[in-house]
Amino acid sequence: MQEPLSPILTVKAISKSFPGVRALSAVDFQLNRGEIHSLMGENGAGKSTLIKVLTGVYQKDAGECFLDGKRIAPVTPKEAQDLGISTVYQEVNLIPSLTVAENIYVGRHPTKQGRIPWSVIKEGARAALARLDIHIDVTEQLGSFSIALQQMVAIARALDTSSQVLILDEPTSSLDPSEVEMLFRVMRKLRDEGMGIVFVSHFLDQVYAICDRITVLRNGQLVGAYNTAELPRMELVAKMMGKQLAALDTQKSQPSPEARTGASARPLVRAAGLGKKGSIEPLDLNIQAGEILGLAGLLGSGRTEVAKLLFGIDKKDQGEIIVDNVPVAIHSPRDALFQGFAFCPEDRKSSGIVEDLSVRENICLALQAKRGWTRPLSRKRQDELADYYIKALNIKVADAEQKIGTLSGGNQQKVIIARWLAAEPRFLILDEPTRGIDVGAKAEITKLIQSLADKGMAILLISAEWHELIRSCTRLVVMRDRKKIKELKGQQVNESEIMHAIAEGG
Repeated sequence: MQEPLSPILTVKAISKSFPGVRALSAVDFQLNRGEIHSLMGENGAGKSTLIKVLTGVYQKDAGECFLDGKRIAPVTPKEAQDLGISTVYQEVNLIPSLTVAENIYVGRHPTKQGRIPWSVIKEGARAALARLDIHIDVTEQLGSFSIALQQMVAIARALDTSSQVLILDEPTSSLDPSEVEMLFRVMRKLRDEGMGIVFVSHFLDQVYAICDRITVLRNGQLVGAYNTAELPRMELVAKMMGKQLAALDTQKSQPSPEARTGASARPLVRAAGLGKKGSIEPLDLNIQAGEILGLAGLLGSGRTEVAKLLFGIDKKDQGEIIVDNVPVAIHSPRDALFQGFAFCPEDRKSSGIVEDLSVRENICLALQAKRGWTRPLSRKRQDELADYYIKALNIKVADAEQKIGTLSGGNQQKVIIARWLAAEPRFLILDEPTRGIDVGAKAEITKLIQSLADKGMAILLISAEWHELIRSCTRLVVMRDRKKIKELKGQQVNESEIMHAIAEGG
């Protein structure tokens, strides 16, 4: 009979708040020796906050942490590392221009009589990598190796300074399948040596392939901890989303209004085999004029990556984009603008609004970019556009010269939509257009989206709130693990079908 695993890291009733937000509320978590443990949850669940508390980036407001039975409260990442907790992030936090050996020892070079003994460092680096069954030239620059090998170097460095707990935060996001398997071999080896590993990933297949247990968080609270082999995928998705399976199985989508079926049988915009290595597997999409096509999936499923490829923010390396049956070259957002595309991004604070500019200036930005800076909009035309859209979209503002940063979230979102409408697009991509705004503003924006489709605009709608997609769309493309897994139509457009598609991989 196998001996029960003993805990190496125990968290009891940890709470953490920020102004206006309770990020963690009395959360418990236990990591055992010789275990790979997944932390799962949607956006805002509290995963990142918990990791930052464990690694000394944030200080907890309440609760206790124990490492190997001893109470700890690290106040810096260095202190956490010294205690035995190391983290490797999605973006490798090393120096590409230094050698592999230098990266493993950077900031902690041994010295002998005031000099650095390079032979000792090289030998130590080789030994650290050999523990992971990695054998490379440690005198080569780190940047000359693949991202996967750079991550192995980061893990080797972490293990060389810590030997108890390893936290891997989205380590597979930029890896191909063979590189993922290489990482998994290393993880299994470390687990078998007795290390406790926390694995954070949005890829369901990977979680089920590598993890022994899963802890689910939702809205800063603990949902539960489960043995992976005993937790069906459908139940995991339901727990992450806060859904009741019994209710979902009887839920049906509402009949679709005629206006949502699309005004044209021929796609206005089509993606054929569109993809980018390390970002999105090749997929096909078609969107008709007058149609709202939904993109559904869990956080990290690839929804935003699809939008960025279509709009030229990210550069595709496979497939093509076809507009009115003609292949078009979209290498930048400006190319997309000239094709009649518009994109309202998910993060309106960092990617949408320009806080220090007025409402008028924010509304005119996209049209001015489309015209080019050699053909400036006259102040009269700017005023006309701003006044028109403030009234048309019911933007609550003192006047057009008010700084957009002083508006509510819902009104900021309306200004961003107005910006793109002023550029007269044929195809509008909306990434989480109602996130973080009040119920009244959500209803107004939902109504506006429907009216734009009724006038013949093609719309790609991305939302984590599935009920919004169900209400607005007659077709849904379901994403998982950065690939298209299923397309739902008509009466299939309901939460039960979406969750089954995600859980079963299509």
